[in-house]
Amino acid sequence: MLLSDSVTITDVEAAQKRLLGIAHQTPVITSGTVNELTQSQVFFKCENFQRTGAFKFRGAYNALVQLSVEQKIKGVITYSSGNHAQAIALAGKLLNIPTIVVMPDDAPAVKQTATRGYGAEVILYNRDTTNREELTKNLAAERQLTLIPPYDHPHVIAGQGTTALELIQEVGQLDLLLVCCGGGGLISGCAVATKALLPNCKIIGVEPKLADDATRSFYTKTLQTVHNSNTIADGVRTPSLGKITFPLVLQYVDDMVTVSEAAIIRTMFFIWERLKIVVEPTGVIAAAALLEGVVKAPAARIGVIISGGNVDLAQVIKEAGGNLRK
Repeated sequence: MLLSDSVTITDVEAAQKRLLGIAHQTPVITSGTVNELTQSQVFFKCENFQRTGAFKFRGAYNALVQLSVEQKIKGVITYSSGNHAQAIALAGKLLNIPTIVVMPDDAPAVKQTATRGYGAEVILYNRDTTNREELTKNLAAERQLTLIPPYDHPHVIAGQGTTALELIQEVGQLDLLLVCCGGGGLISGCAVATKALLPNCKIIGVEPKLADDATRSFYTKTLQTVHNSNTIADGVRTPSLGKITFPLVLQYVDDMVTVSEAAIIRTMFFIWERLKIVVEPTGVIAAAALLEGVVKAPAARIGVIISGGNVDLAQVIKEAGGNLRK
């Protein structure tokens, strides 16, 4: 496969300038307990403190702010299980752009409520009977809306890359960066930024075992898919990497690993209890690989992206109990 230059460090740096004063510069936290457990120095980049509670706001705003005047007037549409939905809704509100979001009817209630609260029109669909991409494309054509997909868009990817850019600007040298992976927008952007600034830093993507399409794609060098994964990490229930993100992952990412549902739950509870921050299951996937020993890098400086904190507490505790008993 040809090397991809669809997104570069220049794009990520330009996105950072657009986001200045709009997106939060999220905190980086450390834990003596985690450092002792891993025998490493670990830096958690906490995107659960980002606007809308996840890194997704970075890419959504960077994409919407670059639309033409005509596109902004007509509005945008997207599909999302929740975090990109909220990000598009808020970015649209800030930029006075009408937004429509296609969401699965089993998306966490907290994410549906927040998306509507930011002013978006929400259209629900059944994941078992409806193809969300086809539904969204048809609506976009009917209403003359601009489609801003959740990950496979260069402006979205560049925006997400500012997460790693900020982390490196704050903490400096890293030997390893762990990033969760769904459709690949976050890991692609972060990998582009990291390899430009720290070429020797190893980048590892992490997925749930129940949604391991990107890991299989990485190792086979052929795009693999997964259909309606029932992982508790709803933010990575994507069917596959994208046409843009797949080449970027192959070019810039060093390895891909998977973690079990039980590992995700244990890590989420550990971070709630020991780091004292609220994180969602998807948000802790990268941390799970480190804390569960799937990835070991003693005496290293390790960056870990905490991707989000939009957790439906009642629902996730109910699901968590079942997964821990399996």
